[in-house]
Amino acid sequence: MSWESDFAEYFSVRAVSLRRVAYGLSGDWHLAEDLTQHTFLQLYRHWKRLDKSTLDAYSRKTLVNAFLSHKRSRKREQMMAEVPDQAVMAAQSAGLELREALDLLPPKQRALVVLRHLEDISVAEAAELLGIAEGTVKSQTARGLDKLRAALRTPAFNGDQS
Repeated sequence: MSWESDFAEYFSVRAVSLRRVAYGLSGDWHLAEDLTQHTFLQLYRHWKRLDKSTLDAYSRKTLVNAFLSHKRSRKREQMMAEVPDQAVMAAQSAGLELREALDLLPPKQRALVVLRHLEDISVAEAAELLGIAEGTVKSQTARGLDKLRAALRTPAFNGDQS
């Protein structure tokens, strides 16, 4: 089997899950697609030199680094056709509430929460992926989860329009 067919097989197996992680990080399907494409472009460029036993970790690291780089370099504004009448709509879905709560987290904290709880990677893997201590992974993940819980308990995230 050629290296290109190996790459194509890896793409077909991992593209959906990496896109899901990218969406968990960014909250934007278009940006998630861009981040995923960037990740696979980097994989393609370096495929022959990559260690296949650590390919998933390398893919996640590339994706997270692309997300963090994007957050550092671009403070993006969200474009809307019209100014909304209310800050939060009463009929939000639980998924949208969680997405908005995730957006409140700093980028690295959001990355840790997404990687630990969406990708189900270990503390050690997360530490290696982001180049931080395991204790930092634990504390930042705990703080991120606390912020999510607090945000989801507030009236604005529960659909109450008091």
